[in-house]
Amino acid sequence: MKDGLGWSTVIEVSKFRDENDEIYEFLRNGGSIDEAIRRWGHRYIGTEKHKGNVGLIEGRQEIEDIICGLGAPTKWDSTNAYCGVGDSTTPADENDTGLLGASKLYKAMDGTYPQRSGVTMEFRSTYQSAEGNFAWNEFTVSNTNSDAGKNMNRVVTSKGTKVAGEVWTLSLKITLNPT
Repeated sequence: MKDGLGWSTVIEVSKFRDENDEIYEFLRNGGSIDEAIRRWGHRYIGTEKHKGNVGLIEGRQEIEDIICGLGAPTKWDSTNAYCGVGDSTTPADENDTGLLGASKLYKAMDGTYPQRSGVTMEFRSTYQSAEGNFAWNEFTVSNTNSDAGKNMNRVVTSKGTKVAGEVWTLSLKITLNPT
């Protein structure tokens, strides 16, 4: 292994028309996006992807505390991990300590998440019809359901405006690589 470790991030926002939250229930219980498309393809709006993010200092320090067994750090596990979305377009900075938008929502993990495959972690949350109905411009993974938690990263990219009657799923994949 080289002397260095970096991470790369891919976010995916998958969108469905779902006035009665039927697709929402399927996805919240860990159902796959591919299976949702197979079952409800006529209600599938699309998936948008973005590569890149800024790793936040507060998240990196929390990871170091977890590894070193220092203090009482909070893991990003199935009990404590939350995907957050907000409407700020302020560029990401490593000193950020949460989402910056006036409108924001942190959502608990879907069933069976987070997951790890090889060197990639995936965090996934699904937002039902009545939730997160604002412009989705910023994204994070936090270890609590608010800005008070430790945010691992922050991504700023426009993925559209969610409206009532739509269910959106945010998948955030972080891959650790030698640099």
